[in-house]
Amino acid sequence: MDAPSLKPTSVITGGSGFLGSHLSDRLLKEGHRVIAIDNLITGNVANIEHLAGNPDFKFIRHDVTEYIFVPGKVDYVWHFASPASPIDYLRIPIPTLKVGSLGTHNALGLAREKGASFLLASTSECYGDPLIHPQTEDYWGNVNPIGPRGVYDEAKRFAEAITMAYHRFHQMNTHIVRIFNTYGPRMRLNDGRVVPAFIGQALTGEPMTIFGDGSQTRSFCFVSDLIDGIFRLMMSGFHEPVNIGNPREMTIREFGEEIRRITGTQSQIEHKPLPVDDPKVRQPDITRARKVLGWEPKVEFDTGIRETIEFFRDKV
Repeated sequence: MDAPSLKPTSVITGGSGFLGSHLSDRLLKEGHRVIAIDNLITGNVANIEHLAGNPDFKFIRHDVTEYIFVPGKVDYVWHFASPASPIDYLRIPIPTLKVGSLGTHNALGLAREKGASFLLASTSECYGDPLIHPQTEDYWGNVNPIGPRGVYDEAKRFAEAITMAYHRFHQMNTHIVRIFNTYGPRMRLNDGRVVPAFIGQALTGEPMTIFGDGSQTRSFCFVSDLIDGIFRLMMSGFHEPVNIGNPREMTIREFGEEIRRITGTQSQIEHKPLPVDDPKVRQPDITRARKVLGWEPKVEFDTGIRETIEFFRDKV
């Protein structure tokens, strides 16, 4: 038998995205063969070009809302395919709903056919504009299902429901990670989220846009920490949702001041109206991740944000 066939095989949907590409790197280091699937609607092959020629890495351009065919054995299916920033899912609302529903169904079908373990990349957006703080996994959320953000929130909530149904009905080994704000190299400069937006504006000297008064909070986790937590979750025997994020909470205004300090920019702060249903607070309770996975973030904000800023210097 060829040596490569002895390696575990992982399929990653959304494999050329920000998180999917970092997950590919981690799995290759762990000795996996990786098959990345992406339709490039928001993904970018530049994120995985450093893997070209790696015999253990394969890229397939495919829309996972259509049937997924992968020959041979598959040990793990990591379902990361989805637009993930408001600017994307407000621009393509129906593909967002389809990848959370049809795409998740197809990814679960692949995992079931292959007898593979399955992990759903869900989101803290399942909590909506939360009425409890910080957010624990047993909180059901405060989501507007028919608001503009509902296309993403409800797609992910449906994805969680069908994942648990496959676990209970088909006895599949499934996992659900609720991902909180994550940052790091390979984010898209124009994806509309606060980290690339502030860094891009600071590096070009443009006004830094704060929506509302900037008192809304977010908790920022460096990408390597997030991927470590996700890897541990897939390798665990735990099936309920798990928050993975950094509980260090800061206001958007404080975050903007940090970016100004580190970049030394002359950019001024510019205020714009708060978007519809924008969450006022966001902070993970990671008690479950600590207890079940032995995980907590290690990368200090100052370290991670400097690395991210350096990545973006070449992009502006």
